[in-house]
Amino acid sequence: MSQREEIIGRIREALRLVAQSPGHRDAPDKNRPIGASPRDWLPSVPSDSESQIEAFARCSADLKTRFIQVNSLAEASAQVNKIGRAEGWNLVASHRAPILEEALSNIGLPVLYIENTNADPERADVGITGCDALVAQTGSILLTARSAGGRALSVLPPHHLVIARESQVIADLPAAFELLREIYGDNFPSFMTLITGPSRTGDIERIVVLGAHGPKTLTVILVKNH
Repeated sequence: MSQREEIIGRIREALRLVAQSPGHRDAPDKNRPIGASPRDWLPSVPSDSESQIEAFARCSADLKTRFIQVNSLAEASAQVNKIGRAEGWNLVASHRAPILEEALSNIGLPVLYIENTNADPERADVGITGCDALVAQTGSILLTARSAGGRALSVLPPHHLVIARESQVIADLPAAFELLREIYGDNFPSFMTLITGPSRTGDIERIVVLGAHGPKTLTVILVKNH
């Protein structure tokens, strides 16, 4: 059998398999067509905040995102210091936002704020940003050019660290898009993205490599609401 015949044979075999319809994991509502809402296609998410945070934590563990919960911005600052010492940071890059400036005010490391036109975040050991939301369903970080101080901080440094409030945890991907519309209306930022775990690729021999196209390490510090 030639290689061409083998490939065609595998395609024919695959076409014999019946694809499962959306929502097959749960008994469908007979009064509503399958696929009427994006949520019909997606895993269900608990409605209460505590369970959503737990779901985000589970996804983070699966994705190799470091997830840390703290009670205050002072504790967040202590965690940043702890990680920085462990990884030997010399320079932190960030942007101007109240939650970040308070958390970084006592970290004991120089902070490069990228509003400075001469700032080069690629020199930094870590880029510390805010975000628009954390998505419990997928463990994703929703951020835009406005919530993350531009595009570079979440991409260029080898470590991306996000500081967020518990109130920023949302249920699912439809809620993420609804939130973008609520925040920005028709004036969307030039850059919007969902970050789901550290940068990775499995292109070569299906071996997963972290840090291939962006930060090798991703950390989320979640601060309790006050």
